[in-house]
Amino acid sequence: MLGEGRGRSLVRRVTPGQSADTKELVALLDAVKVPRPGGKGRHRKRLAHLTADKAYGSKANRRSLRARGIPHTIPERSDVQASRARKGSRGGRPPTFNAVRYRDRNQIERAFNRLKQFRAVATRYDKLKSRYEATIGIASIIIWLRAKPDRKKP
Repeated sequence: MLGEGRGRSLVRRVTPGQSADTKELVALLDAVKVPRPGGKGRHRKRLAHLTADKAYGSKANRRSLRARGIPHTIPERSDVQASRARKGSRGGRPPTFNAVRYRDRNQIERAFNRLKQFRAVATRYDKLKSRYEATIGIASIIIWLRAKPDRKKP
């Protein structure tokens, strides 16, 4: 799931339980459509910023984010750091990391917890993927409708 800054979901994909979620990042980025303020104009396809955990820090994911021009804050795994250190000057520079911005990553965890407040989402009674996706979609709509309106910046 990709969520906006206040922890509400923008795009969701259901994957098999044994599948790695990190492989879905590119597909999620392709599905993003952020509406313009006031509802006028075409939807924005590019995120202003992406904050993710260490699992999403693969070279392929970082390369795809750079190609799309999406700035990102993803910590580097310790084995990748060790590998770069072993290579010395051939290892390249470490990716930039903003620790202050990374603190906001908890918003996506909160979004998952809000979804799990719905019993049908948390227990997954639906056997078919299409029905479960519909259940998650309805829960997400309810979350968006219950949310307080965004405050305008002064």
